[in-house]
Amino acid sequence: MAEAADRDTAPGADCDADAETSKGPLTIYLVKQLELAIRSFMDDALRPYGLTTFQYTALTVLQHRGGLSSAQLARRSFVRPQTMHEIVRSLEERGLIERAHAPGNRRIMEARLTPEGEELLTACASAVQTLEDRLLLDMPEKRRSAFRQGLEDGLASLTGWHHG
Repeated sequence: MAEAADRDTAPGADCDADAETSKGPLTIYLVKQLELAIRSFMDDALRPYGLTTFQYTALTVLQHRGGLSSAQLARRSFVRPQTMHEIVRSLEERGLIERAHAPGNRRIMEARLTPEGEELLTACASAVQTLEDRLLLDMPEKRRSAFRQGLEDGLASLTGWHHG
């Protein structure tokens, strides 16, 4: 993770717009650092299962909202459609997902998890939970709830997306 010297030169670290930003890097910079750290640790945790973080994300999205087109899956997985095309192709080749024509629109192919995909997600659950636990390990329970709520509120403010 970034050392103290890195924080001094972080984008937004010298911005004096208000007292909060003058104490260190912008919150959005810290969120990006956290995202990159999580992705690195997720890739390491998922490697024994033959998955990348992006593939795992796509599988979990399908687990919760099966029957999605590649474009819908790309939006919900935070990747470009071209990237999702490759992800879908590799997951389909491995037998983790299957695609079929959408009911009522034969031009759209929808992806769904296969039983093998469900099994793989079950197998990965412990590794992913271990990472989640590590992220929150030194955070008191009350701060964990506030942390989650702050992330959800920030996401809702920027995108209109509300958890629930």
